[in-house]
Amino acid sequence: MAPGPAHVGPPHPTERGAALALLPIAATLSYDLLPASLQAHTIVQFAPQLVAYLALILWGLQNPPAVSYLGLDTAGLGKGLRWGSLVGIVLGAINTLVILNLVPALGYDIAFLKDTPHAHIPFVVMVPWFICGIALLVEVNFRGFLLGRLATLESQLRKSGLATCPSPLALLTSALAFAFDPFMVNTFRDLHWIAVWDGLIWGMLWLRTRNLYSTIVAHAVEVIVMYLAVRTALE
Repeated sequence: MAPGPAHVGPPHPTERGAALALLPIAATLSYDLLPASLQAHTIVQFAPQLVAYLALILWGLQNPPAVSYLGLDTAGLGKGLRWGSLVGIVLGAINTLVILNLVPALGYDIAFLKDTPHAHIPFVVMVPWFICGIALLVEVNFRGFLLGRLATLESQLRKSGLATCPSPLALLTSALAFAFDPFMVNTFRDLHWIAVWDGLIWGMLWLRTRNLYSTIVAHAVEVIVMYLAVRTALE
């Protein structure tokens, strides 16, 4: 049985401040305008995400039922765990094959993964605690806040006849913002393109279910599967 949508149309017609989601997108675009000397600083690479969390706080203050808007109603936890686990395992297996087989076959070196910040975190901290914590923060940011608010804005455009499909612009924009996040690009280099695919799948899952638990679990499970496989292959 497919996961049915929790809402039809805009999840919260009275939502305010959805345009705040445009701030982290502007910050991501602005990063490319900076000189290379500034782009190299980690704090600058994290700036779009910091702007996003600030925008999230400001938005949450205007919308007291923020947990419900994000898709974190506790009633959806069980379904989120089930669907998230399934999607995470499937995507983890596919992306592992891509990273370990297709990418090297195309002439790209993946040995740099041994030197990423994630590779230097102790295994017992990385799995599952760090991965789950990052999945929570990233999904609240990119799916719950960014995609959700962009979908609200797009629904307003659709009412005026400027959009004809259920949030395609919001889905694509949020996926690209995720994949081209400066820290993502600088850390994972050419592999950051895989995040476009992930962002689209997780985004469609969120739009379909309005259940953020499903994308948090899918994100965490997928990364755990890939981390274990890639770590083993590169040892």
